[in-house]
Amino acid sequence: MLERVNVRSVRPELLNRLHENDPGLAAELLADPTVLRRNHVALDWGGAWRLDTGGSVLGDPLEVSVHFAARIPVRPVRLIAEGCGLSRAEVESLLAEGKVVSAVRLSGKVSGDFTFTLGPGLKTRRVAR
Repeated sequence: MLERVNVRSVRPELLNRLHENDPGLAAELLADPTVLRRNHVALDWGGAWRLDTGGSVLGDPLEVSVHFAARIPVRPVRLIAEGCGLSRAEVESLLAEGKVVSAVRLSGKVSGDFTFTLGPGLKTRRVAR
């Protein structure tokens, strides 16, 4: 976290938290993208989420809300693909056709709450992990 820094230049409250191995400080640092990037940390969130679709055929448009207990970066396209039993290419095609829509950009990573709508007539094939 701190490299080649004179100990006198570190804020006393931060230094105390470092000495005490404060779990709250560790949580703050794990949530800080700058610290993660600088230290080449990549968190493995595999198996940390699920999208339960019930394997049904969607007759009407279905609005899906995704809420995070912690800021976990997910790729919405992957989440939708896993949840609906589709390939990512199929989901990207549905995005291009306007059959999957959202107020947020679904093509990148998202770590905050978001909502998306699945268009009518989409068949889902399984429940994601």
